[in-house]
Amino acid sequence: MNICIKGGRIKEVIKVFKALSDETRVRMLKILLEKESLCVCEIMQALNISQTRASRNLGILKEAGFLRAERKGTWVHYSVDKTNEYCKPIEGLLTRWLNADPQILKDRERLSKAVKSGKG
Repeated sequence: MNICIKGGRIKEVIKVFKALSDETRVRMLKILLEKESLCVCEIMQALNISQTRASRNLGILKEAGFLRAERKGTWVHYSVDKTNEYCKPIEGLLTRWLNADPQILKDRERLSKAVKSGKG
């Protein structure tokens, strides 16, 4: 894996690392890599977290360039932005890492039962 960081972009790289330095955000990326598009309510259910916590962390991932948001009717759907130059290497790592982690296994199980509800 060869990531070339062009001059003057250290702040961007720091933002990426900060976004990845939180367990909730790593868990969000894991489930979003497994299921192409999720609304906030599905993410809340999968991670068993509040709407406020979900929205705050989704915002941080979006600001770092990892996510796209698209309104579909009542719901805003989040998906991994694979056009982001940092996404490809992170995706490669996250698809191989943490697959047997008990927390990730719980998230997957809850995600399989998650349903759209409320405003999403």
